Amino acid sequence: MSARALPLAIVLLAGCPRFQEGPVDFWGSKGYVEVNREKIYVHDRGQGPAILLIHGYGSAHDSWLPILGELAQRHRVLAVDLPGFGRSDKYAGDYSPSALAGKLAQVLDQKGIREAHVVAHSWGTSIALALTLEQPARVRSLTLISAWVYEEQIPPFFIWSRAPGVGEALFALFYKERADDRMALSFYDPEPFTHPRVMDTVRTALNRPGAVAAALAAARGQRFTEQERRYRQIDKPALLIWGAQDRISRVQVGQRLVGELRNARLAVIERCGHIPMLEQPRQVLRAIREFLPPETASAAPTTRAASAPTGGRP
Repeated sequence: MSARALPLAIVLLAGCPRFQEGPVDFWGSKGYVEVNREKIYVHDRGQGPAILLIHGYGSAHDSWLPILGELAQRHRVLAVDLPGFGRSDKYAGDYSPSALAGKLAQVLDQKGIREAHVVAHSWGTSIALALTLEQPARVRSLTLISAWVYEEQIPPFFIWSRAPGVGEALFALFYKERADDRMALSFYDPEPFTHPRVMDTVRTALNRPGAVAAALAAARGQRFTEQERRYRQIDKPALLIWGAQDRISRVQVGQRLVGELRNARLAVIERCGHIPMLEQPRQVLRAIREFLPPETASAAPTTRAASAPTGGRP
């Protein structure tokens, strides 16, 4: 068998990842908005100046639940399941940061929101920065947690997956494997977050129609070379939050990024890994509250759009 034929043979044996092929209804229609016939789930809570929460790769809006409720006491909080993840549709398409930023702008439009404070985690920070670069009037401030925004951060597994056939084979064979070990790498103290019940929930998400194909598309969309050249143009107030023991996106990345953004500061949290809002939610919440500017009555819309859904299951 030739070297070129080997990836195809592996895909055929392993089963090629497939996108969602039609409507999937897990939770009913409540909480969704439609963007170009694609259902995107938005957990919409509270009133006041808007905060848009953008989760990381392989995650969903649930990662914000430890801080979402308290943020919603003073703000209207929109926690989105990005296309391809969580409760949102998982169709074929463009999963680059720029394309996903465009869809989030359409979500804001449908929710009647002109501008928002954007809080993002890991891969979601690349989408937040794309939104800021392409539609700066939509972004009031940036809070970037454990940012994943440079080409040099992309692991070899994702680089190899860019090749047609190779990516399908790698994700079909390995993406669902050893989820508990990968989860453990995200935390300073992984024990509370790798409980069998937690991992059962993770595996359920991995088995949803289209989940693996969407994850591959999102991995292939992580091409940051052109975008990172423009970070020095960003002058929005920016808070960078990092776990001191982050093994996935190390603190040195934050030190580099805070030097490139024109109006940024870095807060480092001890005894914390890659997902601070889960591992140290009180410290993250305090840092965000201290960072967000005092609001005035004219600063941002303070009520819901009349037609906006009110959110669904958390």
